[in-house]
Amino acid sequence: MNAFVRFFGVAAFSIYAVVYASNVAYSQSIPTADPEKITQKICSFDAVESLLPASSEPGNSPISYLAQQGFTQSSDGSWVCYVNDPKKEGRYYTLLKVQQINGKLVASSFLDQGSLISGQEDRSLDFFMTLVENYTNTTRNNRQSIRKYLQTFISLVRSGQIQASRRGYLFDQPSRSFVMYHPLNAGELKGTGITININSPSNLGSSQVR
Repeated sequence: MNAFVRFFGVAAFSIYAVVYASNVAYSQSIPTADPEKITQKICSFDAVESLLPASSEPGNSPISYLAQQGFTQSSDGSWVCYVNDPKKEGRYYTLLKVQQINGKLVASSFLDQGSLISGQEDRSLDFFMTLVENYTNTTRNNRQSIRKYLQTFISLVRSGQIQASRRGYLFDQPSRSFVMYHPLNAGELKGTGITININSPSNLGSSQVR
């Protein structure tokens, strides 16, 4: 039976973990994109896709379906969602990223300078729940509870009630999945990240994304 841990209560269970998010994000200057090309997908903030360098073929990647949601596969095999910087014209950075590292599935939503941009809260939640649904053995009721948990977590990050640290909060015990809000310690993006780590993912097989 899946164990769902709520924030508030004496039964709250937390763990400490190292974030596997090396080379997680970077920034780059590009020409301004045409806003009319925006599509309503998880990765649909702007139309940077046509301006990015050519990506490698998805091949047999077990996460290649994210291409349909606007994600791009990077040279290290991870799948990323790029977004234009709303504060600096002609700059984009990695907003969402997922990769498989040593059998673990690690997905992050990055906050440039520690701030969520417009729409990032809902997109991040949809992104995380897509992975939870596909790579954990949860029931519909479990997933509804997990969604409320992650939604609350992201909301508390936005309101400043959770401080960036290496503390992880377990939200699914069978897959040993936890969420954390942490400072970025690699890459060019300066800020923080909200990361879920699924330590025992299902349906990924033995192939490594990275």
